[in-house]
Amino acid sequence: MLYAAVGFGGGSTYNALLILANTDYTLIPIIALSCNILVVSGNSIKFYKHGLIPWKFTIYAISISMPFAWLGGNIAISKEFFTTVLGVTLLLSGGLMLLRQKEVLLPSKWLETSLGRILNCIVSLLVGFLAGLVGIGGGIFFSPILHLSKALPTRNISAFTSVFILMNSISGLLGQLMKSSSHNLTLIFFEYGWLLLAVFIGGQIGSQLNIKVFQPILIRRFTALLVIYVSFRMLLLSTDI
Repeated sequence: MLYAAVGFGGGSTYNALLILANTDYTLIPIIALSCNILVVSGNSIKFYKHGLIPWKFTIYAISISMPFAWLGGNIAISKEFFTTVLGVTLLLSGGLMLLRQKEVLLPSKWLETSLGRILNCIVSLLVGFLAGLVGIGGGIFFSPILHLSKALPTRNISAFTSVFILMNSISGLLGQLMKSSSHNLTLIFFEYGWLLLAVFIGGQIGSQLNIKVFQPILIRRFTALLVIYVSFRMLLLSTDI
């Protein structure tokens, strides 16, 4: 509910909490991506109805990121590699969450330049690949870049982020499902079905609430500390595996 209210999917936190619960590492991306989809779907519909989605920019980014999200999801990796990559990713996510993001009212045209398009392409590719590989939607990486470059007004950044997370999560999840066994899917359904239901209900409630109710800056800081803590724990574990 809180993540839907402030415009993110929550993949970083789902990963962190699942790790703390000693969940099988092969199931974590599937569960996290499923939760992402359930949370941001309501926001994406809301932004669409209000005409806030910057379609030209969004279509360009997801057309690059989605194939790589599927590729990342379809790659089988070892536990130590997953632990290391996820630890570094969570550390970066937590650090970016702590950045102060000023509201953008008058966007610049920097991302419309050749250098801007190249940067957009590289970020979309890398973030999409990470989304499928470890189960993070990628909005937490793209949002600070868009704020710092003033590429879009703040409301449009939130709309873009929701759609970007949604499409990458769907593509990454498809890749994960292609390499997963039917036993794993049955296990997720019976053992984590309650979590998916709770996330869906909370996401729909959060998408209808005003973000001022939750003081987004406090939510971001608390989440950042949790994610950074888990990232250090993951990196320490990766040295012991």
